[in-house]
Amino acid sequence: MARATKILRNFYRDSVSLMQLSSTFAKLPGVEQASAIMASANNISLLKEAGLLGGTIDAGPNDLLIALQGQEEALDAAMAAVEAALSQTPPPETGNGRSCGMAPRSIEMALEDMVSANLVLISTPGEYAAAEAFKALSLGLNVMLFSDNVELKDEIALKRFAQAHDLIVMGPDCGTAIINGIPLAFANVVRRGDIGVVGASGTGLQQVTCLIDRWGKGISQAIGTGGHDLHRDVGGISMLQGLKALAADPSTSVIVLISKPPAPEVARRVLREAGQAGKPVVVNFLGADLADIKGPNLYAVKTLEDAAVTAVALSDGRPPDSVAVKNAPASAMPPFSPTQRFVRGLYSGGTFCYEATLLFTEALGQVYSNTPVSPQDRLEDVWNSCKHTVVDLGDDLFTRGRPHPMIDHRLRNERLLKEASDPEVAVILLDVVLGYGSHSDPASEMVPVIHKARDVAEKGGRHLVCVGFVCGTTSDPQNLSKQEAALRGAGVILTESNAQAVRLAAQIVARAGSLRGDV
Repeated sequence: MARATKILRNFYRDSVSLMQLSSTFAKLPGVEQASAIMASANNISLLKEAGLLGGTIDAGPNDLLIALQGQEEALDAAMAAVEAALSQTPPPETGNGRSCGMAPRSIEMALEDMVSANLVLISTPGEYAAAEAFKALSLGLNVMLFSDNVELKDEIALKRFAQAHDLIVMGPDCGTAIINGIPLAFANVVRRGDIGVVGASGTGLQQVTCLIDRWGKGISQAIGTGGHDLHRDVGGISMLQGLKALAADPSTSVIVLISKPPAPEVARRVLREAGQAGKPVVVNFLGADLADIKGPNLYAVKTLEDAAVTAVALSDGRPPDSVAVKNAPASAMPPFSPTQRFVRGLYSGGTFCYEATLLFTEALGQVYSNTPVSPQDRLEDVWNSCKHTVVDLGDDLFTRGRPHPMIDHRLRNERLLKEASDPEVAVILLDVVLGYGSHSDPASEMVPVIHKARDVAEKGGRHLVCVGFVCGTTSDPQNLSKQEAALRGAGVILTESNAQAVRLAAQIVARAGSLRGDV
């Protein structure tokens, strides 16, 4: 396998654009792997670990580095196609939509075009992101910090500085927000309404906001906090600020909080503040004991779907006790072979994976994962499943040198075919995430592979069931109805939510076991 590299000096692109470029370049004839990165020391190191680079690279963090791996005879043509594609990139636009000859090279320059701006989205390599965030805060701007690999001490300093100046830092590693109706980073187009959301989870926030939209209500603000915010050392600063802002917002009548279980002292602080919000607050701390979530106007829920259902009921003025768990569609028992007994969840969303692990463990017993709930359930080899397995393919171990699976479906497609060839697999569970930043037509990438996976199983005398859900809205650019129709056409059983999909998959596997007489 041959390698080729190209360095474009002073050619900046944000990380979402780079992942999209990587996905596009990987589809060129003769290319097996492709990566487009800003050439920071950390990014170069990651590409070397992934086997895409060798030797010394003379590039800096302001340079765009293209790395290709594939057939030697094809790489010259592929690299020429890459350069041609990049040369056709349209000129940037100013904040008022006018094309300009040169993109702003600093936050200060950007403010000259957008004098009324009060929020900056930062997506630079992690080792430089904190300095840019401090600069933005010093200019009186709120910050959404999409960048990851920001040191914990810097996160704490940023958030304390922001708090002292009546500003907020969303992130680091904040993948989703919807501010004043505008989707930021990986986010969906949802209707405006009176439900405000604060979430330490990107895909969790997407699921809740999309379900609220699906059921006829809307979002006032959706504020991301970053995954570390509720750790003890950070103290939940951003979640507390977001909660206070929504409590004071006259356009918000219901608040939803989403997170994995916070550190105990942070949870007490958040719940105490939530109880004083003067509005109903729906609390979804995934995996937490619901009995521990107590307080005036607090509504503890188990799943992301429950959070959305309860918020909609409260917004409508209905008692949340009237809310019943939504059932997945009934499914006839497929003709499984005697060997088929396990479920394999192949997720692009990390929170979806975590929620699935919780629900499967409750329904089926031990479930293995690369991001397990309990240490004893960790996969020994993340590339190979074991019994019931749920995998987060967006984890760093899988994305080194590759775009995120919400953008590039190749890794999941490969894993899908591998699972389909396993004679013990009965059900495969898939999430499909729409919205800005995600693949423009995920069904087109998935459907041919799903057909092939079912064929693989049938040739082995087995019947493979695919269960899934689409996280998106009718206003998303990918066309929700088109995506769902294509997946159903491929035989995928679709549900409204991740929780429904997990319960349905568990029911199918459990029923198959009972018919075999499994204990």
